[in-house]
Amino acid sequence: MNERSTLTVNEKGHLEIGGADCVELAKNFGTPLYVMDEEYIRRMMRVYRDTIQKEYDGNGMVLYASKAFSCKAIYRIAEEEGLGVDVVSGGELYTALQAGFPAEKIYMHGNNKLPYEIQEGLDAKIGCIVADSYSEIDLIDCEAKKRGIRQTVLLRVNPGVEAHTHAFVQTATTDSKFGFSLQDGTAEAITKYALSKENILLEGYHCHIGSQIFEKQSFALAVKKCMDFVALMRDKLSFVPTKMNFGGGYGVWYTDEDKKLPPEGYSEYVEELIAELKKQSKEKNLPLPYLLIEPGRSIVGEAGITLYTVGAIKEIPGVKTYLAVDGGMFDNPRYALYQSKYTPILANRANEENTQIVSIAGKCCESGDLIAVNVNLPKAERGDILAILSTGAYNYSMAMNYNRNFIPPCVLVKEGVAEYIVKPQTYEDLVRNDVLPERLKK
Repeated sequence: MNERSTLTVNEKGHLEIGGADCVELAKNFGTPLYVMDEEYIRRMMRVYRDTIQKEYDGNGMVLYASKAFSCKAIYRIAEEEGLGVDVVSGGELYTALQAGFPAEKIYMHGNNKLPYEIQEGLDAKIGCIVADSYSEIDLIDCEAKKRGIRQTVLLRVNPGVEAHTHAFVQTATTDSKFGFSLQDGTAEAITKYALSKENILLEGYHCHIGSQIFEKQSFALAVKKCMDFVALMRDKLSFVPTKMNFGGGYGVWYTDEDKKLPPEGYSEYVEELIAELKKQSKEKNLPLPYLLIEPGRSIVGEAGITLYTVGAIKEIPGVKTYLAVDGGMFDNPRYALYQSKYTPILANRANEENTQIVSIAGKCCESGDLIAVNVNLPKAERGDILAILSTGAYNYSMAMNYNRNFIPPCVLVKEGVAEYIVKPQTYEDLVRNDVLPERLKK
């Protein structure tokens, strides 16, 4: 079991999260069910916030990366813990604003923001837009002029750091849909262009080198490359950024193949980044910029689990045993997309010894509908409650109604008490937007 979380096994041999018995959660709320541990989320937010306060004299802000998990409750928690947020769509922006999140602490991302999303951001008076194209610069400038304002902007740049991560989630190699390369002159050109716009206030740069990164030196190298570029822009364009955003990407535990860290261990990543930022600023005679970081997965990933009920069990002699659950790729598409690995536990028999190797299959009509392949479990039976660990990030965010299955509800647990933060869907929800043309009506 992952020793860093609040997961425990009680006297009944049942898995608990945040003091709540997972068997009781399944009984009371049904399955599939997303479960999030509020205290773990807050603990992770405080680690990042307090590290900037201690190591950088508070000259910065943590932005929770919404794409990991977005709902009203997470924005309210982020606000209470003193964080900002980044959003990557009009939907995430709307959700944050509906939760009452302060617009001035919202940063808007995306490589192809739609015109209405930029308009909505400006109308809400969000704090900053991270621009990623010439046309976007033009659109922001035009819309800001209509409103008689100068919109604060960061430029997304690509430092060319190849982080040790899955190829599908690398975002800062030279061939990337994100950012302007520091090496080929495009970042310099977009800087000059943004500075020429009357209604844009360029304050600095943003870079994000990838996801699920455990090597601290990757972040330090990104800082060095970015600060080399900052010094160049000072010398060539007389532009000195006041803000630098170094993104997120800190790795989390999914299986024992991953590095294990307690929540407080994540301060090491930020400490390494800050040390390099101070070093580079001193060597290049640059003022220390306001620091922004964007952890998402590392805040909520290990805070969440998904509960399922075991259904059909199919043993193919000499080949494989399939253990089917009442969920699947519609609530966790990450195996189908990335072959992502997870750790399963029988929540109602958490103390029992693993005796068989199984593949966990979903209920969709797809041969690729799998959640985990060749994993160890006790001999499972129909009706067992299966927990998949570390599903707090991207599972709910990427969930869908494929085969017209329900996106599972989500409960937030604190001190053993669970409450909905995302309600269950109904059949009516599935057909709510369906329309029958007149010629098809009876």
